[in-house]
Amino acid sequence: MARGLVLLISMCLSLSGCGAGAWVEPTGAFAAANAAAIPVFQRSVPDMLVSVLTGRDCSMVRLDRGQSYCRAEEPVPEPPPYCTRSLGVVDCWADPDALPNRPPQVADGPAGLTPAQEANRTRGWPGL
Repeated sequence: MARGLVLLISMCLSLSGCGAGAWVEPTGAFAAANAAAIPVFQRSVPDMLVSVLTGRDCSMVRLDRGQSYCRAEEPVPEPPPYCTRSLGVVDCWADPDALPNRPPQVADGPAGLTPAQEANRTRGWPGL
């Protein structure tokens, strides 16, 4: 995926012209590549370059929506509470290791993120 993206970007930049002014003002091919990239990738060609270099999801489309240029890093989710059955009620504990005899949970919910889920949550933009 990353190789194809780099190839796409280099092809688009090579279409922009050979003169020194090609880097200053966009030509028709570069503008067409940007116009095609925004609906497909939700970012322009320069946004793709910034995203690849920083490893974050950056886009002018996000600015247009009133958000920040680059997506903020997501914090690690808190572990779910440990809930046990009591006399007619359910008690939830934030620290189950402090419980004596550690009673069984009412329901086995997700025990947190698996290593694959954590890797998926923290990977950089080209893998999104």
